[in-house]
Amino acid sequence: MRCPFCGYEDTRVIESRTIQDGLVVRRRRECPKCGSRFTTYERYELGPAWVVKKDGRREKFSREKILKGIMKACEKRPVSYEDMEKIVDRVISYLQKNAGKEVESVFIGGIVMDELKKVDQVAYVRFASVYKDFREIDQFLDIIHELKGGEGK
Repeated sequence: MRCPFCGYEDTRVIESRTIQDGLVVRRRRECPKCGSRFTTYERYELGPAWVVKKDGRREKFSREKILKGIMKACEKRPVSYEDMEKIVDRVISYLQKNAGKEVESVFIGGIVMDELKKVDQVAYVRFASVYKDFREIDQFLDIIHELKGGEGK
């Protein structure tokens, strides 16, 4: 693997271990040229092949895009990066079991919302506001009302 610091093409692995119940291999690497150390992660490439957007366009499925949305929703919240990775893993696992080679983006968004609701309610509301394209304050109040279990509006 190429060194991200100096570009040298032959880095060496100094430590390897599995994480996330054996689904991911974490490797610490060192560049013999510049001495820099960095971490890489090796995981299965899983999930649907295509995502069908609301407007009918199709794009290649991207684990990173799901993680980016979750990270944005969890910004400045007490949710660890590892917890965010676990959410993505659960979403992909669910998609593998319940979706075909093509899946609608709204289906993915719904699963992400379900997972965020379990972890952090503020992140859930943030994600929902983008996913459901909130345009009125009442939409925020409705989702907060839902989270409070339907007690008085």
